[in-house]
Amino acid sequence: MAVSNLQCRECKAQYPLDALYVCERCFGPLEVIYDHSRLVEGGVNELRRRIQGGPQNIWRYADFLPLVDGPPGPSGRLASRTGLPAGCTPLIRADRLAKRLGLREVWVKNDAANPTHSFKDRVVSVAAARARELGFQVIACASTGNLANSVAAHAAALGLDSYVFIPADLEEQKVLATGVYGTKLVAVKGNYDDVNRLCTELSAERDWAFVNVNLRPYYAEGSKTLAYEISEQLGFELPDRCVVPIASGSLFTKIAKGFAEWRDLGLVDGELPTMNGAQAQGCSPVANAFASGHEVCRPVKPDTIAKSLAIGNPADGPYALEEARCSGGSIDAVSDDEIRAGIALLAQTTGVFTETAGGVTTAVLAKLAARGDIDPSERVVLVITGEGLKTLDAVRGTFEYSEIDPTVEQFQTHVERIPAFAGTGS
Repeated sequence: MAVSNLQCRECKAQYPLDALYVCERCFGPLEVIYDHSRLVEGGVNELRRRIQGGPQNIWRYADFLPLVDGPPGPSGRLASRTGLPAGCTPLIRADRLAKRLGLREVWVKNDAANPTHSFKDRVVSVAAARARELGFQVIACASTGNLANSVAAHAAALGLDSYVFIPADLEEQKVLATGVYGTKLVAVKGNYDDVNRLCTELSAERDWAFVNVNLRPYYAEGSKTLAYEISEQLGFELPDRCVVPIASGSLFTKIAKGFAEWRDLGLVDGELPTMNGAQAQGCSPVANAFASGHEVCRPVKPDTIAKSLAIGNPADGPYALEEARCSGGSIDAVSDDEIRAGIALLAQTTGVFTETAGGVTTAVLAKLAARGDIDPSERVVLVITGEGLKTLDAVRGTFEYSEIDPTVEQFQTHVERIPAFAGTGS
């Protein structure tokens, strides 16, 4: 495997591939370092064939992921149990959405099509595989919802014990979709930052694999597979622009990293995509920093319907800010009403029902288009990270319906004569 070591993002100090996440010298975050030189020894075309011949899940990209013993599957040492197959989700050409926004080409990467209906299955797959390599028997997490679903499900599939910590006010749908897997579910009286702080303290005392704490360097690498899939699904080409939600900032930066890795290896050519980040106004520390021209330095108290993005002290916020600036992109925030409108816009033009995070991202895409930031000739990818059935309260009361007696006369009187039921148009 190409994985080499861990390295501090700030001072570049190097560490072994253990359950470590913070630098002992400067307290900077650790990230995984690779040596990909051997991958291209047979040429780029051979490497592409190797990828295309892989399984229909994220392990087709195992050469670019932080596993030491090999991927969980027939060729790896973890063949006995592979867990839930994540990845290979649809990339949908959204012509009606593009037309509505005055753009030429928009694609929707619908990661709600993962086993637990969010992109978190990618990161948990990688973290769980690495946890088993390191000998852990318990996996755990701090979560705003989607990660809770995923950790509980993957632990059940792998026969591991799990502990899932969530804010006590989490959406009921996400709580139910976590507890059903038999995990030890802990609701904490506080916001996500309080939950995360507790888990950080527990990680120092328990021999558990907290996927987004002591295994965070490995966990975060799973998000790169979104960039790989998008490029492969576009025929090994890069999009011109990606619009991605920002919570901790990790997804945003890792998608950009994935595109850069493949371009460096010659798997794709051209300019790297412009990266646009999306936050909710009720929790927008990174968007606020971008707008002010400052750095992310002050945590905020979340107050938004987009609970999956409600991280007031984002660990990778500074790096997301840097990526947006360097790529020529931006980070924007939208109101709760705009989020609801974004959910409706995506649903009514593509047939994709997204959770509130996707409403944020779609609303930001609409804002960018209206502002003239997107050249009409660009190929834009909108990253949808979760399923709308997880946040049903967000769309409650946003549409009307008719209740009638079972007669033609009632239908003609109460339905056909009401313009609202004429359809959404083109």
